[in-house]
Amino acid sequence: MTLAKLDSELAMKSKIAIIPARGNSKRLPRKNILPLGGMPMLSYPVRAAIGSGIFDQVIVSTEDAEIASIAEKCGAMVHYRSKELAQDRSTMAQVCLSVLSEYSCHEFCCLYATAVLITSDTIIQAYNDLHQHPKADYVMGVSKYNLPPVQALKYDEDGFLSYMWPEFRGVQSQFHPDLCVSNGSFVWADTKVFMREKTFYGTKLKGYLVSNEEMIDIDTHDDYLLARSKMRRLE
Repeated sequence: MTLAKLDSELAMKSKIAIIPARGNSKRLPRKNILPLGGMPMLSYPVRAAIGSGIFDQVIVSTEDAEIASIAEKCGAMVHYRSKELAQDRSTMAQVCLSVLSEYSCHEFCCLYATAVLITSDTIIQAYNDLHQHPKADYVMGVSKYNLPPVQALKYDEDGFLSYMWPEFRGVQSQFHPDLCVSNGSFVWADTKVFMREKTFYGTKLKGYLVSNEEMIDIDTHDDYLLARSKMRRLE
């Protein structure tokens, strides 16, 4: 067997974790490395990924030297992204496409840098779900809504409220559609399909319901305080 053929076969079996972690977050500055339970937040998803034992490589994508240093200390590899991919409108998909242009793998997991409560077991179980559904190309961490989203009200220019979806006015909750939402934790993806579709919202997307104990989406200072509270309860 030639070395090229061996490399190709290994790539077809390999799995990597990609953790996007830019340094110039606006709503909560430096959020990816804020202290939490005595460690930078980024260290938690890195450790969960490494602890799962199923990844050939755990890669943190960043433009920030301090984040890169923390990632390496936690045992991750670093992919230095361009400044163009570190802007407010840069998407997770764009970042992952950049990493995948340099690293070959069969499947990958985009793991959010602020998914501080996600466990190794959940990462493994979601991966197993990807393979239990032979037609699935993606498995996304999702949560149920606390309140029925179809009952949402919208403001008009005068500040008055009306139904966002008036067709659900008066409809009992048992007749509402079964809805969920991405909770900013992770997405597993078939690399070949993702490279073609360039989105995590492909036509063959499955959801993995993440427990409330592991779910926290950190974008604001209040979110950060909630994460600290949840972390203390788990200690």
